[in-house]
Amino acid sequence: MKTLGLLGGMSWESTAIYYRLLNEIVRDRLGGLHSAKLLLWSFDFAEIAERQHHGDWDGAGVLLIDAARKLEAGGAEGLLLCTNTMHKLADQVQTSVSIPLIHIADATAMAIERAGMRRPALLATRFTMEQDFYKGRLAEKYGLSPVVPDAAGRDMVHRVIYEELCQGIVSEASKAAYVEEAERLRREEAADSIIMGCTEITMLIGQDDFDIPVFDTTRIHAEAAVEFALA
Repeated sequence: MKTLGLLGGMSWESTAIYYRLLNEIVRDRLGGLHSAKLLLWSFDFAEIAERQHHGDWDGAGVLLIDAARKLEAGGAEGLLLCTNTMHKLADQVQTSVSIPLIHIADATAMAIERAGMRRPALLATRFTMEQDFYKGRLAEKYGLSPVVPDAAGRDMVHRVIYEELCQGIVSEASKAAYVEEAERLRREEAADSIIMGCTEITMLIGQDDFDIPVFDTTRIHAEAAVEFALA
């Protein structure tokens, strides 16, 4: 089994879910007392979030690259960037190390392709919904046509992530708002599926809330990482 290096803490709420999923999936695959071989670098998310909201992606990249190199030096054989948003810097992180980075958007796109979907609704941080690093990869590399909420919807989805989910708050009102927004995208934008495109969203909604396919990027990413680790 290869050792995985996790760039986590963005937020720790979803990194804790990664830790559980990675170990559960390895146990399911190998049985007995098996668990995942992991190294974790956990950021103080306030330092990352401040740079995100001030547009200082270069500064955030310096932090990620330093941590990635330390994980590689510590024995990691593959990297997980445990956040969708910070995949904006995935290429810079990948070029800074010699071990592979398992890309969350690639793993998600392949899951969408296997399910035969083409037009997913993307619920995520404002950065992921508005910038092209994620949507563009889905479109250009996989031929998908992701759709996102309008400005008011994006504000709501983003606010819930940072003000609630990243702080461990799970609200029924916010769940209802997410479900309503996804249903609107289905109705008005012909969305055929839903990408939970922020790793905290799995705390709020899931497949049981919808009758179209829901793609949980946290679980999909963890499954892809275990496939790599056990290959």
